[in-house]
Order: sequence, then structure tokens, then C-alpha cells
Amino acid sequence: MKTYPFNALVSRMKYIRRWSLMHAARPETLSEHTAETAILAHTLCLIAREVTGTPVRPETVAVAALYHDAPEIMTGDMPTPVKYKNERLRSAYKALEEESARQMAHLLPPALRPEMTGYLTGRCLSEAEKRILKAADRLSALIKCTEEVQAGNREFASALAQQKAAITAMHCPEADYFLEHMLPCYAQNLDELTRAEGD
Repeated sequence: MKTYPFNALVSRMKYIRRWSLMHAARPETLSEHTAETAILAHTLCLIAREVTGTPVRPETVAVAALYHDAPEIMTGDMPTPVKYKNERLRSAYKALEEESARQMAHLLPPALRPEMTGYLTGRCLSEAEKRILKAADRLSALIKCTEEVQAGNREFASALAQQKAAITAMHCPEADYFLEHMLPCYAQNLDELTRAEGD
């Protein structure tokens, strides 16, 4: 009987630790980051569709977000300072990610490979959708850095400043909306979060 190990391999995202070069008050796995990025991407797409008027497909972007870092199962989580050190390293890492995505797609039944390759590589997304997924990825990192700094971990202070600057530099109106109207809530406690408030 032929078997296909794609899903079993993807489930190993829970073993990949992010922020590997930094001390974290609470370690974060690739699975956690992926789930949060998918939720953020879906929210940003709804903002795009309903607030800024950008035509996007929230469900498609959310699914692509679930797989946006899946190639790291093969490569590991490359620390950002290393990944973006220079153009040669960045290009080499991009090529490695592409090859990893291709190899992962071949762990599926042939009929499923074309569609899944689109999700693994992001090729199924429009440019506007790619921008929103990148913003969601950055927001997930920003939220993690904020939580670490709020927990008293100064190790993440520089990363927090870098993430804020990177998101601002994107000039993404959906991310700007999130920063203004939603991000402040991450500093609230459970009672504050669940207190009903009128529109």
C-alpha cells in the first residue's frame, strides 16, 4: 500500500523552536507562530475587504499562512539576522525554501501536489495577498516580542523595535489599522479583554 507522509511531516512543526538564538520567557514553536499568522492573515484580509476596499480572498490567504513556514521543517528556523545578512545569503535561503517546498509537495498524492505547491510557495496568492500575508507574519513576530518585553525580558527589546520599524515601512493600511485598533488589546488582562464594550 502506497503511503504519503506529508501531513505527518507537517505535524512536526511543533518541534521547531523559533527565536533560537534568543532567551525567551516562553518558548514559541513554529506551530504556534503558524496558527497565529493564519488568524492574523484572515483578520487583515477582512479589514482589506471591508475597510480598505482591497479585493482579497481571506480563506485562501489563511490557508497559505498555515503553510507559509512549512519548508522550515526541512531547513530549520534560520535566525533573521543570519537570513538577511546579505543578498547572497538571502537568495541562497530562498532557493533552499523553494526546493524544500517542492520536496514536501512530492510527499502528497500526485493529484494534490499542484494545489498544495501553490500554498507552500505562496504562488496561489495575488501581490496584495502576499503583502497581507507578510504583514501578518510580521505582526505575529511583533506580538511575540511585545509579550516577551512585557514579561520583563529585555532580550527582545531590540527585536521589538526592528519589527515595529519593518511593519511601518511596509505601508500596509490593513496592518496600520490593526496596529491602531487591535494591537493595544494585547496589553490587557483577561478581565479587560472579556469586558463587553459597545461599538
